[in-house]
Amino acid sequence: MNTGFLIRARGGFFDVHTSDGVLRCRARGRIHLDGAEPLPGDHVYWEKDPLHPDFGIVESIAPRKNSFVRPNAANLDLLIFVASCARPETDPFLIDRMTVVAAHSGCEFILCVNKTDLDYNQSLCDTYKDCGFRVICTSAVSGEGIDELRSCIRGSVSVLTGNSGVGKSSLLNLLIPGLNLETANISAKHGRGRHTTRHTEFYPLPDGGWVADTPGFAALEISQIIEVNSEKLAFCFPEFPQGQCRFPDCMHYREPDCAVRTAVDQNIIAMSRYQSYLRLLNDCKNS
Repeated sequence: MNTGFLIRARGGFFDVHTSDGVLRCRARGRIHLDGAEPLPGDHVYWEKDPLHPDFGIVESIAPRKNSFVRPNAANLDLLIFVASCARPETDPFLIDRMTVVAAHSGCEFILCVNKTDLDYNQSLCDTYKDCGFRVICTSAVSGEGIDELRSCIRGSVSVLTGNSGVGKSSLLNLLIPGLNLETANISAKHGRGRHTTRHTEFYPLPDGGWVADTPGFAALEISQIIEVNSEKLAFCFPEFPQGQCRFPDCMHYREPDCAVRTAVDQNIIAMSRYQSYLRLLNDCKNS
């Protein structure tokens, strides 16, 4: 059976990168019955459609290392969250939710702070560097950080995700010469980005690997973190000390002698990160 890499899913069709080029496929009905909808980033097994020679049929999906609802993708090595301190300004809580999604899925999280030619927030960068995350500052206008970002994603399967209008498509146009993805200006009335990317699509990198552009969003649904129970949430915050609280099952909320709350009081852990943890903890309990 033939193998391929699924680069795009749209309108019930799946574009699969094969040794002979890109083949448009349908999925065998039993795949849908099993509840395993093919996702961009999947490694799939396919055969030629005997009734339509120009099409293929996805017979099955290889086991996944991870999968995501949003961005709609699978088998990611890197989840690169593109943020902006200029319009549209990214809510740090949205960044924190994505760090949890990545940690829970065993995927490396990288923060890309774009539009530094318009606004550069050193405090935001330092907050996430202090947590142990890699932070790359970029500008699609000046070219700052593009070489670092290109080196970072080389040879990997990665996605760029984040708010609409933060510059994901513009960055990809610089990373992959000749790509020419559609871009749009920020709405002067609402200060938000306009959706130019409407589905997740992977593109081959010149030096090996794959990177995907994804539709932008303004908020994350609770379904993004619903699988993270409240007992495991703290482990998704790498800066939180583990095993140092008085109680082994400490939720780091109101318990006495809590090492996490002590670290927050001593400014070792950023207050914004702790507040995000509490909001996510409440979401987990109510989901």
